[in-house]
Amino acid sequence: MSKSAAEMVIESGMDLGVARLLQSQDPSVRYFALTELAGRVQDSPELERSRKIIQRGPRFQKLLTGQRPDGGFGVHPYQKWTGAHWRLVSLVELGAPTGFRPAIKATNLVLEWLLGEAHISNVPKINGLYRRCASQEGNALAVCSRLGMAEDIRVGRLAESLIKWQWPDGGWNCDRREEARHSSFNESLSTLWGLVEYSHATGNKRARESTDKAAEFFLKHKIFRSCKTGEVRQPETFHSKARRVAHSFTELHYPLYWHYDILQALIILNRAGKLEDPRTAEAIDLVESKRGEDGLWRPQGYYWSLKRKTRAKLAVSNVEVVDWGRKGPNEMITLNALRVLKAARRIKPI
Repeated sequence: MSKSAAEMVIESGMDLGVARLLQSQDPSVRYFALTELAGRVQDSPELERSRKIIQRGPRFQKLLTGQRPDGGFGVHPYQKWTGAHWRLVSLVELGAPTGFRPAIKATNLVLEWLLGEAHISNVPKINGLYRRCASQEGNALAVCSRLGMAEDIRVGRLAESLIKWQWPDGGWNCDRREEARHSSFNESLSTLWGLVEYSHATGNKRARESTDKAAEFFLKHKIFRSCKTGEVRQPETFHSKARRVAHSFTELHYPLYWHYDILQALIILNRAGKLEDPRTAEAIDLVESKRGEDGLWRPQGYYWSLKRKTRAKLAVSNVEVVDWGRKGPNEMITLNALRVLKAARRIKPI
């Protein structure tokens, strides 16, 4: 009887975290561990089995629960975190295939919202800078590009808007104060992701130039430091109905939604082909230092709710559809951390 990939990793003394992911109950996690960490060839029987059952995975199925004929989920597409916008990001990151019909239907509602007159008209230009929460368009652009929709004229409009709204320092910001001239870490990261995926899918030169500028914004900050003083960048502060909330950029989470942390920044910079830049080294060191003795990573404090606090089913804001493992260990954080460490040549290839 042939041995599984996990058994071979354990016997060979290779990375323990990889072995744990190869034993995951989530077929998406197993598939990415096989293809990106264990290096299984495309015609591997184990890989083919994992690919075929991705859509039957418990998290994948949970994200599709309650989908309506119009593709939505009974709430505004941007409803945190139950709207189509957020579910699509997670579905794509779990490996939703190109052309996956339930996801395509959901993107139609997201695009209708983002390209609607009411939305577009609310992008002021103040002191020569467009003030826009560009992470919304960025996430949608990434999702559509991954689902095979990059040539859709509506998707092209999203990309053009993001390029137009980019600030001179390479990022984006929705801050409407006249004196605000520094881009937002939170608003710029998902936007960079969207343009990376779009440029990969289309080869668009202007999108590629925009991604290079946005990547440089993060690199010149060494992912989490002030570019002026070199001190650890203070986390951006945002508001909830209950309290004023600040989170540390060096704390790891999954999903990120529109928030920023150093691991997600490294993942997206890797997709942009920038991980080998020496200015990423300190952030990679920090991610590596957070690894547990069992080879896995754990989340470090959340700033949104998991359980509903009222009887309303999907009308509650900041409620997650899926428990991703907030008590730890967290498979998606571990997967992303190992992706980064492998790309940085800090774990042995299998």
